[in-house]
Amino acid sequence: MSVVMIDGEVVHYEVLGRGRPLILLHGWVGSWRYWIPTMQAISTSFRTYALDLWGFGDSAKAPENYTLEKQLTLIDQFLQEMGIGKAAFMGHGLGAILAVIFAHRFPTLVDRLMVTSLPLGSSAINPRLAKESPAALAVWLHPTAMDRTALSESEKIDVLAIRRSLAEFEFLNLVDMMRALGTPCLYVYGLNDALIQPPSDAQDEVQANPLTHTIFFDASGHFPMLEEASKFNRLAFDFLSLPSGVSPRQLQVKEEWKRRVR
Repeated sequence: MSVVMIDGEVVHYEVLGRGRPLILLHGWVGSWRYWIPTMQAISTSFRTYALDLWGFGDSAKAPENYTLEKQLTLIDQFLQEMGIGKAAFMGHGLGAILAVIFAHRFPTLVDRLMVTSLPLGSSAINPRLAKESPAALAVWLHPTAMDRTALSESEKIDVLAIRRSLAEFEFLNLVDMMRALGTPCLYVYGLNDALIQPPSDAQDEVQANPLTHTIFFDASGHFPMLEEASKFNRLAFDFLSLPSGVSPRQLQVKEEWKRRVR
């Protein structure tokens, strides 16, 4: 287990691979651990860093750090501690929100974004997230065939870290940030996601940004990176391999996800 001290508190992370840096940010239900298949799949070309946010996994449980602002500071200081000047980001759920805000605020530090299950507003989030325990949420959302170690990490989550971020997200205009992003961004959604409602056609104005692209996985719920791992990882590799600054709309869409792309 690797740790770094930030503001006197422990931040846990794991690193794998060699090449250009990629930061992986987990969501509300789980920890760094469910990124393992993705890290293994792309580690031959990218150096992947998966960290536990404040209140999750093996990072410190200090409620004063559970604000979105403190989580963003954690990411910024982590990059400094690792000596990373610019990186690609991959975020999921809460991690997707933080990745978009971070790219909007620090565009020179973010080469590209691949975000999964990003809610475009608080109404897109199932109310169960704010009401149930992390363990109950994991049982609800995780497929039965999933590696149970991913589910066990839910027991390490401080529920206050979930609820504090949800309370702040209600007042955040994320769509405006998405429209203004000057960083290539690929949005991924599982069409069977019970936690985050995939965007409807009425929200396609985000796609007016020429640097963005959205792909839907027909057979996935909240965890495409686990439920359709081979597809997700091939898509991730193709996106991360694009030249810097190139729109993800230049991706060659593979047949296995071609039916639902826009």
